[in-house]
Order: sequence, then C-alpha cells, then structure tokens
Amino acid sequence: MNQINLICLGVNDMQASLAFYRDGLDFETSVKENSPNIVFFNNRGTKLELFPLDALRKDINADNPPETGTGFPGFTLAYNAKTAQEVDYVIEKAARAGATIVKQPQRVDWGGYSGYFTDPNGYYWEVAFSEHWKFDENNMLIIE
Repeated sequence: MNQINLICLGVNDMQASLAFYRDGLDFETSVKENSPNIVFFNNRGTKLELFPLDALRKDINADNPPETGTGFPGFTLAYNAKTAQEVDYVIEKAARAGATIVKQPQRVDWGGYSGYFTDPNGYYWEVAFSEHWKFDENNMLIIE
C-alpha cells in the first residue's frame, strides 16, 4: 500500500473552496459549475478532492460522525517548488486567492526556504524549496 491516490478535504463552503483552488490557484479540473457536489483536481501523482465536510463526516460514520473543531488538524499539505522565487510567487498567488499567510517565506533551519498559508477551510499548506531537491520526469519530488 505504498501510494496515495487521493487526498480528500472536507470543506464548509464548496463554492468558496472551488474558487480558491480552481480560480485562485489554477488547480486543473473538468468542473465548470460553481457549486458542485464533489470536485476532483488533476495533479501529478495524486488527485485532490473537495467534498462537503458534513457529508464527509457522515460518510465516515453515519451513526456517530467524527467531531470537527478548530485549530491545527495535525497534518499539512505541501507544494515543493524548484526555486525560492517560485515559493514567493505561490505564496503571493495564494494570498490573492484569499489564503491567510501564516508564515512568510523565509530561510529555515533545515537549509531550505519555505512559508505557510491556510486555505478558506483552515487547511495548512507549506510552500517550500531546497537546492538539494531533485524531481523526476513526472515532476514528482525525489526524496532519498
């Protein structure tokens, strides 16, 4: 089971979330409408899915849905850039799309350059670069 095919984000406002990812960050999808029941974005290696949070909770357990709260969910999503300038560009693009910048891009203790933002539902994204990273022919990060 050494693969992740789909990452599903439970969202409170499908229209705002779709606008953020599709229109603001240019994630690719075949969805043209503004308020669909579900959205799949075509990424390299995985798909990102938006699904209504209440429906996701009920899909997990209809009789006793997991509680949701505010605060850090215990995981982050990441975009790995090929240059420090690309990190700055993606963070600026996210801000224009309505993201909250929680950490401006900066040199970090592991030797790279990174910043963080949250999407309209509070999911944390890291945008990072390291001059030591390599990418394969499918633009996937190689970690050795």
